[in-house]
Amino acid sequence: MPEDEDKYPAESGRRRFVKGVVGSAALASVGTGTAASLNAATSPSGAGGGPTQYIGIENTDGPAPRGMPMVPLEIENGELKGMWPDVETQTVSGREVKIAEMDVGGVTYSSTWYQYCGVQTYEGAQPDADQDNFFRVASGSPYDWMGDLEPGSKLTVDLFDDYKEWGNGIGRSGLGKPAMSSWRSQGDVKTMPVQILRSPEVSKMANGEGKYSELPGPVQNFIKAATADDFMAWLDKCTHFCCVPAFKAFPGSAKFDGEDVVYCQCHQSLYDPFSPVQKQFIALPRPDE
Repeated sequence: MPEDEDKYPAESGRRRFVKGVVGSAALASVGTGTAASLNAATSPSGAGGGPTQYIGIENTDGPAPRGMPMVPLEIENGELKGMWPDVETQTVSGREVKIAEMDVGGVTYSSTWYQYCGVQTYEGAQPDADQDNFFRVASGSPYDWMGDLEPGSKLTVDLFDDYKEWGNGIGRSGLGKPAMSSWRSQGDVKTMPVQILRSPEVSKMANGEGKYSELPGPVQNFIKAATADDFMAWLDKCTHFCCVPAFKAFPGSAKFDGEDVVYCQCHQSLYDPFSPVQKQFIALPRPDE
């Protein structure tokens, strides 16, 4: 069972919203207001939060207010690895803070992309955390093919060799092969969940082929720089109530048109990994340094 899944109500036949759940617009305004008030006393960089532009997979339905941020990916000796921004110390408002950001395809990639849903307090989200950045097998994966893999072992390219044909009886086969992973989460720390997907669509997005020819330039340039060998990744924390959704993992997703996209079974939010977008949100401050 994915992390945090047992905290939320089981899937039902009701469409989209669960009684008593605050609407996404209200939640967004509360989150924005809280972060903005905190930001009044902090800097948007370093330990602070503030307005942050990011590239993510688009939220297409359900109560989630925005998409989930992508994790730039690279391959090192056949092993899958997330890029982490370069870390430097700067003086901000009279104090020294650590800032993690870098240019990826002309887009400013920052650790603030992941400062929401409590992740800003996770050890792995701190700029200088002692982690190696490899994607590792997550425990409790909903995918049968991962059942024989050792939790905590590195994910490797060869595990996805059948990605152009892979299917699990949910939706269409051949859209890609997904995996659940942990990132920057070695040792006794909170898990940063990341979904990995190897799909033929990834290189099409990167090259602007077919329907992807209309992608905005900054988004396409980022995709080209942030993906490798048909692999892409995103932080797998639903922007609604912080659940852990998944691509082609839950049979019941078909009832909500979610069988071929990323489906959150908590409140039926949908995310399309083949529709990358550039958005802005209010990043929450990290614990003060």
